[in-house]
Parts: sequence; C-alpha cells; structure tokens
Amino acid sequence: MGRLDGKVAFITGAARGQGRSHAIRMAQEGADIIAMDLCEEIDSVRRFYPGATDDDLAETVAAVERLDRRIVATKADVRDQEQTTAALERGVAEFGHVDVVSANAGIFLFGDKTHEVAEQDWDDVQDVNLKGVWHTCKAVIPHLIEQGTGGSIILTSSTAGIKGTPNVAAYTASKHGVVGLMRTLALELAPYAVRVNTVHPTGVATNMILNEATFKLFLPDVEHPTKEQAEPVFTTTNALEVPWVEPIDISNAILFLASDEARYVTGTELKVDAGFTAK
Repeated sequence: MGRLDGKVAFITGAARGQGRSHAIRMAQEGADIIAMDLCEEIDSVRRFYPGATDDDLAETVAAVERLDRRIVATKADVRDQEQTTAALERGVAEFGHVDVVSANAGIFLFGDKTHEVAEQDWDDVQDVNLKGVWHTCKAVIPHLIEQGTGGSIILTSSTAGIKGTPNVAAYTASKHGVVGLMRTLALELAPYAVRVNTVHPTGVATNMILNEATFKLFLPDVEHPTKEQAEPVFTTTNALEVPWVEPIDISNAILFLASDEARYVTGTELKVDAGFTAK
C-alpha cells in the first residue's frame, strides 16, 4: 500500500521543477493529482529564467499517468482567485474530494537593493508567492472543512522565509509572509483536523536557480558565470558540502507532511536546507 492511497493532492506550479517532482512522488504513493500552472511568461521574470510551458504541464500529466494514477491538469494563474478555484473544482468534480495541498507556485526576482526594487517587481513577487498561496488556501479550505475528514496543507516557503537575504527583498518578504499565513491557518484549521506546515528549501536544482542570472548574483565579477563556476560558491552557503539539493529532496519532505506519519505535525517549519540556516 502507498502512503497516500485514496488521497487526492492539489499542486500549484506543477508543470516542472519542484511541482512536477511533488506530483510524481505523491502519485508514486497512491495519490491522484489536481495540477495547475500558469504555463506563460511573466515579464518581470523572463529576464532571469523562462516560464513553464503547456508542453511542460503535459509532461507532468504523462509522468503521473505512467504511474497508473489519475490527474486533472489546468492552465491557471494563482494570482487570480477565480482561475485558482476553477482549477481545483475541476479536479474535485472528477475525484470527489481533496485531501492534500501543495502550494508550490512561486517566482524568484533578485539583484536590487531594497530601496531600488521596481514597483512592478515587488508586486509580481507578492502576487505570486504570497497572494497566490492565499488564493490556493481560500479555494481548498471550504472543501476540507465540509468533508470533515481532515487534511494537510503544505506551503512552500524558503530559507529566505527564515533569515534575511541581501538584494532579495521582495522574495524574502514574500516567503516570510508565507510563514505567517501558515501559523495563522494552523490555529484556525486545527479544530477540523487540517494540518498546515511550511517547507524551507535551500537552493534547489531547478530552472529557478540554475541560470546565468542567479549565478551572477553569487559571482558578480564574472561576465558569464557557468554552473561549474557557481557550484563552489553555492556550496559555501550550506553546512553540508553540497551546492544545492534536488527536487526529490523537497518532495520527500512534502510527502511526509502529507501522510498520516505526520498526523500530529502542524504549525511547523520543516527545513530541507543542507544546514543553510544554521550557518
């Protein structure tokens, strides 16, 4: 038996990276998946890394179906409450319920001093990383309460949700905000046996950090820094001697929080950070 047999998981930002990994890992343990992703570029983000595509989301669907699990995938924007709710409702109509939530969708903008951050950059980060998480929770909480069977909500924060990060003000503020939202929801939803927790990754080997713009944040004097040049610098930020972790490492943490093994774990900040916040 799988650890999530009979469960349905709602995952945002599911087209690639961590979101796809979460969908596959939970499907491996028996869950059916409700997936959504923007699958479009955001203007402020495109100068750092490309957005996900329809083909990316289709690959997530194929990966889940190869595991003989069902998936309902929708192109939708977490910044829009109606779109987020509609994506969830499509899945609930198909599967009849929802039990697990992975509010994973997020963007990463960086490089400017706090007082120099552009208004649009600030708004885009808050709208996706914080308001988008709130929209996800707003969509799913009524179902979890009405079902009366409990549930698990996992919000993806960051090491930047625990400690300050120079030149990354908007992202750091948004990820701290996610923690405040989690702590409030953990108290509000405890009477319904709905658990709410955050996960806090260090750098994860996805498109979000494996790009020249991010490498240049750590190697500002190198004109076109490469992954190979960046690895030693990234490694110095973690206590364990690794430059970054893999998506599966975060997926395994989310799987634990989603499963009955974590039935009494709520209001917790689970770090998967290779010791980043301990340094």
